[in-house]
Amino acid sequence: MGDPKKSRKKWESPKHPWIKERLLREIELVGKYGLKNKREVWRAETLARKLRHQARALLALPEDERVKAGRALLDRLYKMGLVEKNATVDDVLGLTASHILERRLQTIVYKKGLAKTIYQARQMIVHGHIAIAGRRVTSPGYLVSRDEEQLIDYAPGSPFKEAREAEA
Repeated sequence: MGDPKKSRKKWESPKHPWIKERLLREIELVGKYGLKNKREVWRAETLARKLRHQARALLALPEDERVKAGRALLDRLYKMGLVEKNATVDDVLGLTASHILERRLQTIVYKKGLAKTIYQARQMIVHGHIAIAGRRVTSPGYLVSRDEEQLIDYAPGSPFKEAREAEA
């Protein structure tokens, strides 16, 4: 049968690999967000770059089309949790890789206090101890929407959930 859709690269590597400032920034992001490798940073940078490009393209449209398309883009980004409710297209132009990395499941599990460290959060997700609305998610790079954020908890049958229930 085959794959129903062509798989495509989700990231672009840097054009020039040895720029010291960029290397230091990437290493800082890898450490801060507990990433596996720089490819995860490049993936977030590529997504932020594409969103900024969409916002710039909106600014070139006629006024009536710009308002309609801009509202759609801002609504989509609000659901993703990248901008606030009353954001403007200028806020989209300010998106960076850190905004994307803040919405990853790994980061949110750590910030909710389900894991003691960012690295433990990654391990718990990969080992299947974290679920969203009772559905186990094993990808630390999963981008969590605003609706799903409150539904993150330990997976049913996880020893972490049982230990928490025993304490209560």
